[in-house]
This record gives sequence, C-alpha cells and structure tokens, in this order.
Amino acid sequence: MPTSTWFRLNVGKRERVLEVAMREFGGLGYSSGSLNTIAREAGIAKGSLFQYFNDKLEFFAYVCDEVSRRIREEMQRRIDALDVAQPFEGWLFDVFCEWTEYMAEHPLERAMLAAADFELDNSIRSVVRDTANQHYLQVISPSLRAWRERGGIRGDADPDVLASLMMMLLPFLALAPYYEGLDPILNLRGRTPAEQRPVIRQLIAGLRPVYAVPGT
Repeated sequence: MPTSTWFRLNVGKRERVLEVAMREFGGLGYSSGSLNTIAREAGIAKGSLFQYFNDKLEFFAYVCDEVSRRIREEMQRRIDALDVAQPFEGWLFDVFCEWTEYMAEHPLERAMLAAADFELDNSIRSVVRDTANQHYLQVISPSLRAWRERGGIRGDADPDVLASLMMMLLPFLALAPYYEGLDPILNLRGRTPAEQRPVIRQLIAGLRPVYAVPGT
C-alpha cells in the first residue's frame, strides 16, 4: 500500500505520476522500467517516490492494481449496459467485443496488462497477477452465476471451468493483436476490433459444448 503522503497529493499530481509510470513500466516492464525516468517525466524528485512507496515493487504493484481496478470498473459499466434478454452466446460475444474495443482505446492500460503477464520473475508476477485476477473474477464469476440461474447456461456446466477459459481468453484477445508471437493460429496480429469479431465468434463457437443448453 502507498503511504499516507501519496494520498495527500493533489489528484492531478497523482494522475501524472501514474500516467508516466504506466508508460514506463508498460513499455519496459518491471526490471527495466526506470524510477529515475518516471520521476523526471512526472516532474518530481526521485526521493519523493520513496515518500509515497516503500520500494520499486510496491510502486509497480500499486500501478498494476490501479490499472486492473480501472479496467474492472469500466468493463462492469459496459457489461451492465448489455442486453441480458439475448442468448448467453450473444451476450458473451458482446462482452468480448467490448473488451477488445476497450483495449484498442486504452494503450497504456493494455501495455500494463502485458507488463504484468510477461513478467519473468515468478515472485513479482504472482504479486501483480493475483491482484489483477481478483479484479476480473469480481466481474466474471457473478455474471456466469447469474446466467446459470436464468437457465442461459446448462445446469451441469462447471462455472469454474468456464471462468477459467474466460480468464485465459481475455488476456489473449487483449494482447494478441498488438504483440508478435502470441497467436500462431488465428492470425489476430494487427487486426482492428472490427476485424477481430469473426475470430471472437470462432472462439465462442469452440466453447459452446461447455455451456450450451441441450436442444438450443
């Protein structure tokens, strides 16, 4: 957790530090990201960072957590606006489309997601990914339970399996269009959100045996 000094900063200054940190860590990762660069570009003394955070890892973890919180809140808002009268498959397609559009519109958040997912140090990655996973599951798990209660998902479907598959697909859909080597099969690299939609339909069709209600 940041120190109380961090929360006493005015909102504009906090946002400036966060934006610069997202750009630095998102572009170079935890190990190569420079606190000197962040301090210089944010217009603060490097020593000030250690008045806000105990060390570099705490700072990185906080930035990752803040990004995950923002993603969760925006995706929850978008999901709440979707039509739940449609079949589950249509709703899931809409969710994935909203997700890919969000990632296209928010390159800094996308880069931080990549920095957390691609971090090589297990101890560091576990800290930031555990927090991010909890943010995403706060949206995914209740949504899947609600769909099963409404009968939109087969009663014997394992919601944990479906949640796990979604947790694997979301980072893939977020990053594969923007980073080389992540998708050797479906050719998402370089596709716009609109061009990704046929692939999203293909992926959802592959999940159909997990959730489809018999006879539908």
